[in-house]
Amino acid sequence: MLLFCAITALFYKIVFATFLFVGRPESYALLQIEQYLLFLFALWASHAVMLRFVDRASWSYVGLGREQLTGRALAVGLALGFLCILVPSGGLLLAHDLTIVTGLEGRYSWLQIAIGGAALFLPQSLGEEMLARGYLFSALRDAVGWLGALAVTSIGFGMLHVWNPGANAQSVGIVILAGVFLGAILIATQSLYAAWMAHFAWNWAMANVLHSAVSGVQFPYATYRVDDAGPAWLTGGSWGPEGGAAAAAGMLAGIAVVYAWRRNLSRDRATQA
Repeated sequence: MLLFCAITALFYKIVFATFLFVGRPESYALLQIEQYLLFLFALWASHAVMLRFVDRASWSYVGLGREQLTGRALAVGLALGFLCILVPSGGLLLAHDLTIVTGLEGRYSWLQIAIGGAALFLPQSLGEEMLARGYLFSALRDAVGWLGALAVTSIGFGMLHVWNPGANAQSVGIVILAGVFLGAILIATQSLYAAWMAHFAWNWAMANVLHSAVSGVQFPYATYRVDDAGPAWLTGGSWGPEGGAAAAAGMLAGIAVVYAWRRNLSRDRATQA
């Protein structure tokens, strides 16, 4: 696992140095997208090295095999990602703990923001999934089992967000829960693609449907945005809705659904056998 981390850091330094040599784009948005793509390439390269030369394993070992890229896995991930943040946020809006501010004049149209958000969050979410629940998760699973891998990678996932704007004990704790939520999707579907889609849908919904902060970072809005109007422990405050108890409840519900679905699937297979 230390070798994987070292190889990832080495590849990232190489590609980042190349990026600096070629030159940075003037647009901050393009800069962010390019940095995520570079990070993703470094992770892909380190996974390829570990799988081919160290473990002699296929991409299926980390949930990224061709057979794990199915419409069902993608749909399950997208549905869980969207519903587990939008349903709690809708409840907060109905309770007036979140409020919609309208009549704004953003720099871009909603469609431009939506497309830009997809271009940003697709590589960002895949990179974070490969880092937290790719090779490291699989290696830990072999060493200490599913529960141990889930615990260690979820805590690590939370620690990655400690330096985000407005981070506190509650927001980081809920990000750790998000790690459990995404890990549960991986375990249930045996597909990192499903966890990737859930992660992407969650972030994209907050930034491009709600136009709220994502892990403390505010993104562009078009003609409206969703602002906090209730207690921060419930709504997430400046961190965004994902940092509140409502979002935590949504993820716990999602984990329960995934667990029940996996248990029923295992029961059906046992019956057929």
